[in-house]
Amino acid sequence: MVAKDIMTKKVITIAPTASLKELARTLTRNRISGAPVADKNGKILGVVSEADLVAKKGKQVKAIMSPTVLSVTEDAPVEKIASLMITHKVKRLLVLRGEKLVGIVSRSDIVRAIAMGQHIALHTPVYDL
Repeated sequence: MVAKDIMTKKVITIAPTASLKELARTLTRNRISGAPVADKNGKILGVVSEADLVAKKGKQVKAIMSPTVLSVTEDAPVEKIASLMITHKVKRLLVLRGEKLVGIVSRSDIVRAIAMGQHIALHTPVYDL
């Protein structure tokens, strides 16, 4: 199973100049916990989440967004996606085709695939006790 099999294709994005109130409304209205930040041409500038909204100060999305964009391609195995999420402590990864945003995979997408009976070989980290 790969990213294109489980990704959400209709991605909600937010403008960097959007107010924090507008961001909060967008997240709440769409029942999402984060979104890519895109300019008017669709170029991805970063990612913003509920955690950013709660923990950071600013008046616009661009002041609180994370400029680091973690992404995968459509053919990335779900195991790799899960590993990247754990390693980088993120809840979502953008799915890109070249520089074009074609989807997003969140932890809930992976959980939904497992619930539907899809076989996903996830490996949990081993910690020294």
